[in-house]
Amino acid sequence: MKRIVMLLGMLVLLMGCGSKEKEGNENGVTKLVVSLQAVPADAHAVAMDKFKEIVEKETKGSVIIEIHGASSMMTQDAEVPAIMRGNIDMMEISPQQVAEYLPSLSMLTAGYFWSNYDHMNNTLNGEIGEEIFDKVAEKMGARPLAAIYLGSRVINLRDSKGVKTPEDLKGVKLRMPNTPEWLYLGKALGANPTPLAFSELYLSLKTGTVDGQDNPLPTVKNAKFYEVTKSISLTNHVIDSVWITINEKKWEKLSKENQEIIVKAAKDAAKIGSELNIKRESELVSFFEEKGLTIVNPDLDAFKTKAEQMYLGNKDFTSKWDMELYKRIQENK
Repeated sequence: MKRIVMLLGMLVLLMGCGSKEKEGNENGVTKLVVSLQAVPADAHAVAMDKFKEIVEKETKGSVIIEIHGASSMMTQDAEVPAIMRGNIDMMEISPQQVAEYLPSLSMLTAGYFWSNYDHMNNTLNGEIGEEIFDKVAEKMGARPLAAIYLGSRVINLRDSKGVKTPEDLKGVKLRMPNTPEWLYLGKALGANPTPLAFSELYLSLKTGTVDGQDNPLPTVKNAKFYEVTKSISLTNHVIDSVWITINEKKWEKLSKENQEIIVKAAKDAAKIGSELNIKRESELVSFFEEKGLTIVNPDLDAFKTKAEQMYLGNKDFTSKWDMELYKRIQENK
């Protein structure tokens, strides 16, 4: 009898070792801690507020979302290592950050890779996007759930003439973030890319340390760059996005039901944030004209042709791209 009891005890122990770790705390509540760089007025911050609202409602409070916005928890550089380690549960990751760990996806950051918003949105929030997000989860231990449109990057100069073609950017000191991908983008546009921290950009534009910068229209307004520049050329050279992302181990602890709720909430929230940015972009051209800036509609075909030649002609870049995926995405327009 004693032997039978012992065997039963060992069986229970083995079954427990093979089971999934229980979701939530002792009260059955799971808390997801979110670090954001976005300030409350940003569309992608609004999206995360909506995400919180939907998740907490649909899970009846069994999953709660704790958001720390405006860089209040950690810096942008610290967020990716933190979510990979599990120090935070969620963040909004950019394709540029992902490319540092998956060079095959660096093509997503290339100039004119995306034709327009619909091309980016239908791809990243569709079947191909699910494949990409699975690769990121496997490599980084952080799973993207949905992509939010941040806006289309434009060229904003101190010169009132703006630019019509890549030749107009020759010799122009265009501020870019200090990474190889961003600096090469500046060259692909025809400019002289100048690395500079975003925090130093306003003063540098004011003093002429740089001749211009590139960012989506909402950023130009929020950072008040229109006060120290005279033109905006609507090059739309990067269709920018951030991806609502969760730590993979935390994700695996969730029940299937809660996973489904969280994915749907992320997609619904991403749509709200994207549509808000689209609305803001449509209204901002008039705002900048009222502020006295020249709005230029450039030769987009000329810019696209130059960018394509620069990227596809550079084996240092394309050798690490997933060219099969590249072709599939380009056929998904």
